[in-house]
Amino acid sequence: MALISKSCEYGLRAALFIAARGDNGFVPIHDISRDLGISFHFLTKILQKLTQNGLLKSYRGPSGGIALARKAHDISLLEIVRAIEEHDIFSTCVLGLKNCGDSTPCPLHQHWARERTRIESSFGSMTLDKLSKPIANGTLRLTD
Repeated sequence: MALISKSCEYGLRAALFIAARGDNGFVPIHDISRDLGISFHFLTKILQKLTQNGLLKSYRGPSGGIALARKAHDISLLEIVRAIEEHDIFSTCVLGLKNCGDSTPCPLHQHWARERTRIESSFGSMTLDKLSKPIANGTLRLTD
């Protein structure tokens, strides 16, 4: 079971890729697609969501592409996850049961509630800046 969707995985990887390039202007979507091995059309839809949520900005034309809308230290992984995921992974039941909560818990409710709070906090404190520096210097990777 994956915690995040494939769209979210790709969105995180693309945002980190852009951040790791530093402040080098707009990155062509074809470059991101090629370098990360993500379908161009699928990636374009994901990047649209991030742009609509104010995390990225786009520019058309010969020197166009996509760039961070804010400084990398001002964008958390949590913002990216929330922009892409259609449901809030930090509030839904891990077993997919409707109305799961403290008064009507599923078998995993208590354990998952603690873990998702911990994960949400971690994603909220991790910024593109913190993670992109080791990517830029080659100690972390974004592809297989």
